Amino acid sequence: MTVQDIRSFNRFYTRVIGALDYSRTLHAPYTLTETRVLYELAHSPRTDAADLRAALSLDSGYLSRILNKFERDGLVERAPGRGDSRRTGVVLTARGRETAVLLDERSNTSVGSLLATVPAGDRPRLAEALRTVRELLSGAEGRGRSPAAGDVVLRGPGPGDLGWIVQRNAALYAAEYGWDARYEALVARIVADFAAGHDPAAERVWIAELDGRPVGCVMCVRDEAPETARLRLLLVEPGARGLRIGDRLVRAVVGFARDAGYRALVLWTNDVLTTARHLYVRHGFTLTAEQPHHSFGHDLVGQDWRLDLREATSREPADGHHTGSATG
Repeated sequence: MTVQDIRSFNRFYTRVIGALDYSRTLHAPYTLTETRVLYELAHSPRTDAADLRAALSLDSGYLSRILNKFERDGLVERAPGRGDSRRTGVVLTARGRETAVLLDERSNTSVGSLLATVPAGDRPRLAEALRTVRELLSGAEGRGRSPAAGDVVLRGPGPGDLGWIVQRNAALYAAEYGWDARYEALVARIVADFAAGHDPAAERVWIAELDGRPVGCVMCVRDEAPETARLRLLLVEPGARGLRIGDRLVRAVVGFARDAGYRALVLWTNDVLTTARHLYVRHGFTLTAEQPHHSFGHDLVGQDWRLDLREATSREPADGHHTGSATG
């Protein structure tokens, strides 16, 4: 392998995906980098310029010009960051969210057309080759340093991700709390109900991705109570804790629920999940009820928590070192 081998592949791939003329490929007035900034904002609804700069490794002046353009186009709004006036908060407007969804759909269509040219029998080989490239180059890029919060991307679920949510919840809670297969059955029902028919404007799943693999998840669904959303299935992999992933996932749900017009956000958890409960408190949730129960092979104390979205403002957590579950 030589430098020229990699450069040759780069020239080939940028031509294949149309990266040199990305705006024409997607029929949109935005470059590849601008589209990537929109994607990050859409999947992390409450962020600031410093977060974006770290997550995307962009020059501060270049990012500022992109945000200025977005502001002129009515895609974003900026304001002093919560708790620190030196940081600039950035949030998508309704028009910005619509634009991000449209560009994401066009990107999926473009890549889908490319994938359609690959025979079905060759696709597993292609997927394995892509994983190999990611693993090897991620190792070279990250050698000598630990993962950072900026390495984590929040995204929507792709094929297989909903199954991953069920599998990882079952495995982690069996290993860490000894919960039996009845917990896996509960998670499977929650995920199946979402997959069978959810309202994209009012319900969403987020996957936290690190180095091309899922390391966390959370779900926001409509509750039975009027104008109320429910946070469910918050989870962070043990090897990814300490990167504030849980904080970002909860912030994403709170921001989405508020923007979707809900008046309250609720969740059900158990008292043994102490770190998750501390996270909910830091985000302004209050405990409204407790009830002993025997579930998943153990005596537990279930807890109902509530956040009033009309009044509460999320408080900045110190870190995101937790696995927490909000299942009910």
